[in-house]
Amino acid sequence: MILNGRAWKYGDDVDTDVIIPARYLNTSDPAELAKHCMEDIDGNYASGVSAGDFIVAGKNFGCGSSREHAPIAIKASGARAVIAGSFARIFYRNAFNMGLPIIEAPQAVDGIDSGDVLAVDMENGILRNETKKREYGIATVPPFMRELVAAGGLLNYMAGRRKGK
Repeated sequence: MILNGRAWKYGDDVDTDVIIPARYLNTSDPAELAKHCMEDIDGNYASGVSAGDFIVAGKNFGCGSSREHAPIAIKASGARAVIAGSFARIFYRNAFNMGLPIIEAPQAVDGIDSGDVLAVDMENGILRNETKKREYGIATVPPFMRELVAAGGLLNYMAGRRKGK
């Protein structure tokens, strides 16, 4: 699975309250959450993100509360994946459970700027910054986690297994 898109760059410690502010947690509708994704840190994100883009951030992305709304909002916004130096543990698990791939790439983050075009090969562990012609090795995403992403998340994966798929 190779993912291609443009980078939206943020710093360290992007918490779940910034990803989807608490004032919007009265809904679980993905489309509604997407309208407010990242608005407290970047008012242009929700209206400017294109399907397939990436959120790129520093360390400890997704810290704060353990709400599943955060990866739902990111995925529904059109972002294909989040690339960060590191992730909060609960966000890491919630993201894959919701079918949102995340990639730890601490060596690459500093070399990526907003607007750079990226290509990520999750199976072979390669991240390319097409804009700057740089390539980085990244940890491969384990097969089971790739299956979760391909299925659209844990619930879809389990439903498929019950049907014998």
